[in-house]
Formats: sequence, C-alpha cells, structure tokens
Amino acid sequence: MTKNFIFSFLLLSLSSWIGGSVHAQRLSATVVRDLTIKEDSLKAVSRKMVFSENTGERFRSDSIFIKTLIRALKTPNSFYFPFDSINISKVYAPDSSFRIFTWQIKKDEYVILQRGAIQMNTPSGDLKLYPLFDNSMFTSKPMDSARTAQNWIGAIYYRIIQKAHKGKNYYTLIGFDDFNVNSNKKWMEILHFNETGQPVFGGPFISFKDDSLKRPTLSRYSIEYKKEAKTFFNYDPELDLIIVDHLISETDEPEKPFTLVPDGDYEAFRWKDGQWVHIDKLFHEKLKDGEFPKDALLYDDAGNINESKLEEASQKTFNKKSNEKPPAKKPATPPKKTGGN
Repeated sequence: MTKNFIFSFLLLSLSSWIGGSVHAQRLSATVVRDLTIKEDSLKAVSRKMVFSENTGERFRSDSIFIKTLIRALKTPNSFYFPFDSINISKVYAPDSSFRIFTWQIKKDEYVILQRGAIQMNTPSGDLKLYPLFDNSMFTSKPMDSARTAQNWIGAIYYRIIQKAHKGKNYYTLIGFDDFNVNSNKKWMEILHFNETGQPVFGGPFISFKDDSLKRPTLSRYSIEYKKEAKTFFNYDPELDLIIVDHLISETDEPEKPFTLVPDGDYEAFRWKDGQWVHIDKLFHEKLKDGEFPKDALLYDDAGNINESKLEEASQKTFNKKSNEKPPAKKPATPPKKTGGN
C-alpha cells in the first residue's frame, strides 16, 4: 500500500507541475463545473484502480476509468481542463499540440501493464484521441523497431522534450516502468506523427556512433536497475542534454539487471542531426574536473528540488578536488545470490 501511495503521489505531482502551465481559459464556467464533477468521479475510481488490494476490483475500476475518461474528454475543448486530481500521469508537448495520459494496472507482483492515450489539441476543440496498447509483454526485442499506438512499449511518462530536424517535430518521452518484482526500467522514446497524423513511436534515433565501443543504432533506449535503487534519467535544459546515471553491478554480476545501481558517474545524450547521440562519459565530454551537472542534480525526475542530490554532488566535488585522480569506486561485494532471483 505504501508503494502504491508513493507512486500515486508522484503522478499527481507530475500532473500539477507540467500541466499547470498549459491550462488555458477556453472553458466556460458551466463546462468547468461539469468537468469538475466528472473529475471527482474519475478520482474516486482511479483510487480503487491504484489502491485496491483486490485484483478484480483494480481491473474493473480500470475499465470504468477508461470509459469515464473518454466521456469527459468528449466535452468540447476538454484539452484545456487539467484533470489534476486524478491518480494518473499527464504531460503536455512543449508546443501544446497534444498531451499524453499514462498509468498502470497491476495484476500482481509479476504482471504490470501500462495504459495510455494521446489527446490532440484540435482547432475545433473536438476530441481526437489515440489509445495506447501496451505490447511490451509480447516482444523479446523492444529496442529494434518503430511502433504504432497498437503495439506501444508502455511507460509512465514524466517528461517531453521537443526537437526538430529538417522541418519536422520530434517529441522525446522519458518514462518509468515498474517492470517486475526485482527491477525497474526507465525509457527514452521518440514520438513523431506521420503524414496521416498517426503517432509513431521509435525509429533510428538512438546513436552510439561517437562511442569507442560501437553499438547498433536503437529505436528506443532504456535502463534496467535494482528495484530499491534511485536513478537519475532526465533532461537538463541548460546543458541541453538527457543525463542518465551510469550503472554497475553491486555483486559483480552485470548480466543481472536487478543488481545494477548508480556508481556516481553519468552518461548523456545530445540531439545532433536528428538523433540522440550517446556520450559515454559526461564529465570528460562537458565538464571540467571536479565540476558536476548542477541543474541535473538540482531536480529529481518529477522536477522537484532534490536535497539529497545536492548533498551528494557537494561530497563528490570535495572528493574530486582532494584527489586529482581518485581510484575507481567499487562497492563491497556481498555473497552472490544462489538460486531464483
């Protein structure tokens, strides 16, 4: 229950932080009142969808939630109603051309499905909605192909970065995946709309061409890490980089993702010629010795001030200045797990 509460609180914080700046005064008082009533119903149902200890009730609530949300979104100009109190994530494109709702439905500790929908900002105010269907359970190679709304790789999105190439807009989505009982994932997904206006997820956008160890171009990118670990994966607007924690195995078993934790170093991606190009060592690439990506450390994944990151950065800076070439960090190796996970 505590885990669900934290997850729900995070989603509400994300919606308020990102959605508030987009809310426009295009709705009459009567429409706002009607949508507020619908929002209250959605709030009650979404709580059951997230908090209920009964699997059947969670899935029934999910079904009711989807139907109720669609009815609410059919209200003309509903794009401008924030729906801030609902237990789902909602992020807006920087150009306000669309917003994405995402949430998850949990069967048990081993089966967690993502739900989603893209609502377009139409000139007429009529509803144009693309439901997203999570296909991640049915693919063994999620990184190697562009996908449609019908076979989406699910995630709970908390950031959208807008870039352009050759006159076309590309929207990079960063999201969280409560992957399984032992590990979490974070995803970087590039969304664009094709000539018919349909959403397309992924493509040849993740490049490792500048790395010393060459890797194939990916259609999307993710990190998988220990369930209890806290990882940074977000966009720094001042550096204009997507910054990612570098991970190592705390048990010297890198083939096991559930042992991976941050080691204090950072990787990054820079938008260049229509691709996100990987930077293997952010400090060597961008920063002087002893300096750290301040803005990246100031904020957590929800965009909130992160005091623990600030303290951690200060300590690292002190350590680097105290020793020009500090020895490589290596965590103590506990006894290896045997059997199962």
